[in-house]
Amino acid sequence: MFEGFGPEKLLFLFLIVLLFFGGKRIPEIGSSLGKGIREFKKGIREVGESVNEPEVPVRPVASLPANAASQAPVAYDDERRAPKRLLDG
Repeated sequence: MFEGFGPEKLLFLFLIVLLFFGGKRIPEIGSSLGKGIREFKKGIREVGESVNEPEVPVRPVASLPANAASQAPVAYDDERRAPKRLLDG
């Protein structure tokens, strides 16, 4: 596919890109391409780390103390028979 892909063809390809995008856009394209490659590598690394990290065991609800849910008091609005809204102005 790339047989004979020498300096002449690279120079021709660079000239085509230069004419198509212009001189000012080439550095922008290069930097955005570099940022995209870095983000892709970072994402691949994060996925690999999340796959390789050990699982944390989850405690079932039944193992919590019986009064754990009732420890926080709830204020009720008698008119609406619903919990009071704390952010009402």
